[in-house]
Amino acid sequence: MPDSNHNADLPNVVVIATGGTIAGTAASGDDGVYESGKVGVETLIQAVPEASRIANLTGIQIASIGSQDMNDVVWMQLAKELDRALSDDSVSGAVITHGTDTMEETAFFLNLVVDSDKPVVLTGAMRPATALSADGPLNLYNAVAVAASTKAIGHGVLVVANDSIHGAREVTKTNTLTVQAFESPNMGLLGALHYGTFRMFRKPQRRHTTNSIFSIRSIEELPPVVVVFAHSNMSGDLIRAAVAMGARGIVLAGVGNGNASNRAIKAMLDAREQGVVIVRSTRSSSGAVLRNQEIDDDAKGFVVSDQLNPAKARVLLQLGLTQTDDVGVVQDYFWTY
Repeated sequence: MPDSNHNADLPNVVVIATGGTIAGTAASGDDGVYESGKVGVETLIQAVPEASRIANLTGIQIASIGSQDMNDVVWMQLAKELDRALSDDSVSGAVITHGTDTMEETAFFLNLVVDSDKPVVLTGAMRPATALSADGPLNLYNAVAVAASTKAIGHGVLVVANDSIHGAREVTKTNTLTVQAFESPNMGLLGALHYGTFRMFRKPQRRHTTNSIFSIRSIEELPPVVVVFAHSNMSGDLIRAAVAMGARGIVLAGVGNGNASNRAIKAMLDAREQGVVIVRSTRSSSGAVLRNQEIDDDAKGFVVSDQLNPAKARVLLQLGLTQTDDVGVVQDYFWTY
């Protein structure tokens, strides 16, 4: 860990920046129109001097994008950079600054491919760095506090925002405007913070990180998987289009218990005949999709997402397809992770 200000008594934390609102700038403090990813990682760190009093911080900039532009290439680069950083015995943990819109997807991806029990914490902001009462500085400080602490070891990848600690599998963005933007609807928080002091309430129940069969060290690329949103008067056209475009997997954001119209189900069956793996998730904000209820999944060869929302079901299906296209094995992944 280079730096003339290095304090041997403090833990070492790597801060990896990808852009997002936390690094955004606007023309004035009360301007809601801003540009994401304009502030570099060193400036972010310097803006929160309190964080450097609880850990030695090293910044790495791998992208400067809004998270709506997050993609598989950046994911792979991020995971490999994170793997390298955590392999250093002197590093206690890592913080990743990220846009809030797709943070839950990146967190879940890293939760499954990074083979380390060291704390990995994603954080971001709902207000740009130039805003009145910007939420980014405290979020960054709290994220560093968690990443630097042995109390967070073995909890998988975490999301820290607005004094709350969420698990990567459960967290989702539930509000487009307020700083209370993240919730974990099915399971609740993993922990809570107050100016860097925190308590962990529980550990994640599903396998992750060091107990995952997926590893960034063995993945070269991610197969194409798309999400199709169910609605009234739904045809099967988008499902057929996804197959024609080369999708190896399709996640249905179904109504209720992962359901869809008869026309859509027919298109899903046609896709199965062409080897495409179909996962039924739900557009509902909480609950689980159950097997063999309204739809006979065993007969049709479908997979259900359990509690994973469509975005995270897509992530797990992508990773699952790097191993197999056997729907029985893929279903086991959804029970396990």
